[in-house]
Amino acid sequence: MAKRKLDGVDGVALPASTKRGKQDAGKPARQTSNSVKPVPIKSNGDAPKKENGTVQKKKPVVEDAVLESAVVQLGEDVDSATIQIITGSYERTLHGFTAVISRTIPEPRDAPELKDTSNEATEDDSTSKLNGKSKVADATNGTSSAITKKDPPSKDSKATLSFTDTFLFTAHTSSIRCLAVSPLKSASTPGSNTSQSVLLATGSADERINLYNLSTVPPNPSSIPKLPTLAGTSISENPRNRELGALLHHLSAVTCLAFPTRAKLLSAAGDNTIAITRTRDWTPLSTIRAPVPKAVGRPSGDTAAPGEVPAGVNDIAVHPSLKLMLSVGKGEKCMRLWNLVTGKKAGVLNFSRDLLAAAGEGRWDTGEGRKVEWDPAGEEYVVGFERGVVVFGMDSKPSALILPTPRTKLHQLHYLPSTASTTPILALSTEDGRILFYPTAAPTTSPSSSPAPDTSLPNKGPALDLPSLSPIATLGGALAGIAGRIRDFTILAPFINGPLFVVTGSSDGAVRIWGIQAGELEHSTDAKQVGTLLGTYETGARITCLTSFVMSGTAEEKGEEEQAVVGADALESSDSGEESKSD
Repeated sequence: MAKRKLDGVDGVALPASTKRGKQDAGKPARQTSNSVKPVPIKSNGDAPKKENGTVQKKKPVVEDAVLESAVVQLGEDVDSATIQIITGSYERTLHGFTAVISRTIPEPRDAPELKDTSNEATEDDSTSKLNGKSKVADATNGTSSAITKKDPPSKDSKATLSFTDTFLFTAHTSSIRCLAVSPLKSASTPGSNTSQSVLLATGSADERINLYNLSTVPPNPSSIPKLPTLAGTSISENPRNRELGALLHHLSAVTCLAFPTRAKLLSAAGDNTIAITRTRDWTPLSTIRAPVPKAVGRPSGDTAAPGEVPAGVNDIAVHPSLKLMLSVGKGEKCMRLWNLVTGKKAGVLNFSRDLLAAAGEGRWDTGEGRKVEWDPAGEEYVVGFERGVVVFGMDSKPSALILPTPRTKLHQLHYLPSTASTTPILALSTEDGRILFYPTAAPTTSPSSSPAPDTSLPNKGPALDLPSLSPIATLGGALAGIAGRIRDFTILAPFINGPLFVVTGSSDGAVRIWGIQAGELEHSTDAKQVGTLLGTYETGARITCLTSFVMSGTAEEKGEEEQAVVGADALESSDSGEESKSD
């Protein structure tokens, strides 16, 4: 295939290509199997037009970006919706299943109470039950505590979920690290419809990015028979779900994937590179290279090979205007700001010792940022560390701290959708199975009452005095009968003026769907227990990542799509038959 020079697209400047970039520049996505052919993706108007042999650059517009990435919401007359959930695991399996949720969810029950009865502990208390409360005795010190757990929703409740498996297969040769789904276009977007398919990208430690085309049309039980299984969950395969191929332009494990728009895919890996790929023909447009951190403070007995130091990009976050991008990496006590208009570095924010100490990073901790996220309005961003979160304003100055109590490890963080709350609310998943909600607009705790920083890290200079945020609500946790860590979660608002739905994935393989009423996330002084557990699906694998989206298609449109797929399959079979005859 002839080599060609890549032009800038959507205002992204192209740096000098490397040898590997020159070899892969003109090649499409490599197929994972010879029997699978890529499905052509129609242009959605995002590609630039050529005039007089030059590419006309198009500036990213904030309104267009927000419109395209907005969550598709169903009308007020819709009582139920179908969501597609995809999970990745250590077992290299990619599992997809659907769940039908209802607009009406059970009223939130009273929050569980934890009462200390150590002063009233007797020998009979360890075996008796009072008022339906189970007492748990501590064999170590002879104390006991009465714990009231939430009762699961009744089977006759309208919120009972029905799960349907759609696909389950081994997608990679190593553990799956990250997932990303392209944004859905709302019906108000010109030239779009709500029944379009979405793109799914999966990243793994095997240096591959697998690409799939998923339909947004929910399974139709009247036309597709459900296959019975021993697990009790029905199976309904969607013929519209297709495999597109794989991208191989990274030299290390893929750590983060993001679709800022449907036309672009951003991928970060352990080789300290961030690649920008065009989804129309899956051509790598540009590669942003972050500097490799210097090996400072390595132990004398380190057995790592020369040059093998902690390196790689942990996470990236694109501003809603599509002009800026934040990244945090391994072995770096800093955050990098990138200009997506020029494709160059815009600045570096180094984390001071006082800031790291306040965020819970001690002397022997890495001090690196694990997660980074912009709020929906693009007015602030947060950097997540191992046990704390720091909120930054647009001036890149820290404005508040988030330290969960009791202290625990953090795994994922997301802002609530803009349609769900007028003020920015941050949700965190923890090691002990909780999801905590923090309002980041106004501090709720004075600086003097903030938790003391870690004394193992000496401070040189005045201590950092930042207000500490207090949670307004807690979802799950030990009081709800959940103790395993939550590796990933998503927040969906499928209904207009309806409840929120939180989909959580735990390391024990359980996917839980929670319903939160609109009035539960109000500002309060204590972290009250909110949410109702609607259903649990056991995947049987150790979940590492999770994503979900609302299936907004209709059954009539699905029939047309199935006919098109059947015609494409017939064409492929006829082509293979002609090839066999010629042989």
